[in-house]
Amino acid sequence: MFFELRVYPLQPGKGQEFSQYMDDEIIPYQLSKGMTILASFLNEAEDTYVWIRRFADEAEKDALYDAVYNNEYWRDEVAPKLPALMDGSRLEVTVLNATPRSFMQ
Repeated sequence: MFFELRVYPLQPGKGQEFSQYMDDEIIPYQLSKGMTILASFLNEAEDTYVWIRRFADEAEKDALYDAVYNNEYWRDEVAPKLPALMDGSRLEVTVLNATPRSFMQ
């Protein structure tokens, strides 16, 4: 099992709007495809959104990425709205492995 820590730099002043879009559209959509999302955070002072997803292994990650991102809904509905809310050229994805005493497993 491993985690993705995803850090999204937001367009200035778009924190609340992006966070609402995540809560109302993106997270429910990804959950409906089988994604495990453990947490999400908004840092308005730095115009940054952070969230954590969990995967059993690389095969599950690949299958979920395909299910979430390779379809008309994502391409036609979600992706076109993102540039006005976040700076996708600077997003960071860090893969993390939990230590034995981590509460997140």
